Amino acid sequence: MSIRPPSVDALASSLDDGRLPRPLLVEVARRAVEEQRAHPDGPDAADLAAAEAARLARRRPGRVVNATGVLLHTNLGRAVVAPEASDAGRLAATGYSALEFDLAEGRRGGRGAYVAALLRAVTGAEAGLAVNNNAGALFLTIAALAGSRDAVVSRGELIEIGGSFRLPELMAATGARLVEVGTTNRTRLKDYRKAIGPDTGLVLKVHPSNYRIEGFTEEVPYRDLAALAAERGVPMVADVGSGLLDARAPWLEGPPPPWLSGEPAVRQTLEAGAHLVLCSGDKLLGGPQAGIVVGRADLVAAVAAHPIARAVRIGGGALAELGATLEMYAAGRGAEIPFWKMASLPADGLRARSEAAAARIGPAASVEAGRSLPGAGSVPGQGIPGPVLVVSGAPEGAWERLLAADPPIVTRREPRGLAADLRTVDPADDEHVATAIAGACRS
Repeated sequence: MSIRPPSVDALASSLDDGRLPRPLLVEVARRAVEEQRAHPDGPDAADLAAAEAARLARRRPGRVVNATGVLLHTNLGRAVVAPEASDAGRLAATGYSALEFDLAEGRRGGRGAYVAALLRAVTGAEAGLAVNNNAGALFLTIAALAGSRDAVVSRGELIEIGGSFRLPELMAATGARLVEVGTTNRTRLKDYRKAIGPDTGLVLKVHPSNYRIEGFTEEVPYRDLAALAAERGVPMVADVGSGLLDARAPWLEGPPPPWLSGEPAVRQTLEAGAHLVLCSGDKLLGGPQAGIVVGRADLVAAVAAHPIARAVRIGGGALAELGATLEMYAAGRGAEIPFWKMASLPADGLRARSEAAAARIGPAASVEAGRSLPGAGSVPGQGIPGPVLVVSGAPEGAWERLLAADPPIVTRREPRGLAADLRTVDPADDEHVATAIAGACRS
């Protein structure tokens, strides 16, 4: 005999543990009651509703301990911003700010004028513009400069990145005509020369994200392509992606780290002659989600004046965070930005922390050689050497049990065992990580 389902109100009340709002619990209860009525011989409504409420509670945005060693983990929020940037964003979001008001002139002003000045200072560009993300910056730039005309790009740079974002589809959505040149692995200057004509709106060079093409390859250097574009009177736009401001990394002590080798930087790409350079704010720049356009003043002005600029404009909180991050670079404090601070952690210190954690976990834990990853499509194929905590023979389900910790801990599952890279863990969380791993591996 089937059990009569409870009332929606009573079931919603039974689920209320303070984590989810009442209207959401009512919706969960309603669906569970309807499911039991439709399938009276199936699970009862109380079990269905409890399971769904638990899933929703775990999907609420909240703090996670990132022990994966991926510094810019797209699924975990990408760049951790500096406390100064977080404070600036909080103040902008919880009170009024001079977002579009010029306090010096006492009248309405343009959004992001101060950030534009900072972008000029740290990149050497004539002008700068910030929008909501780099895909938005690219979409806006192509629409503004190419319109319904040709946009020329190498076949080997027609990328797809996370979330099934495909460059050809984005370009088509702007109304521009995509003109592919070269082949997947080899594109020469003569290919561009042949393609550029009276109806060319721009030439685009895109730094590939998340992969490298190796072997029998050839691509045109930024300087050569920029010279050809200037000769033909068309803008050359370089999407360098990751937001590395300067290949010399002058904010770090000593020479640039080897893992940065081959990553294009904004300043050097501009110096090579690119008319506009685009990049992300939340990758190697170490700031909030943002898209950045820097370069020739008249082209930046044309991009900023296009109607799509309104649709992709950056929010006040993110603009404040970006400004605070750029101020740190301008003040020579880039090494204090969390990405660079984590990337530069000495191996000896990491090893000592990892060994202390291993001692808490027990004999199954050891410290082995490993590699942290910049992440988020930055510096594909490169890694940062360092020690990693490995638990061999971790029981089935240990990884999932760590996701249920408070706060949740995300580790790596490798053939050698459960791996935790403390490079991306706040030292204050070391004890939590060790204790949780020990518990998860005993279960």
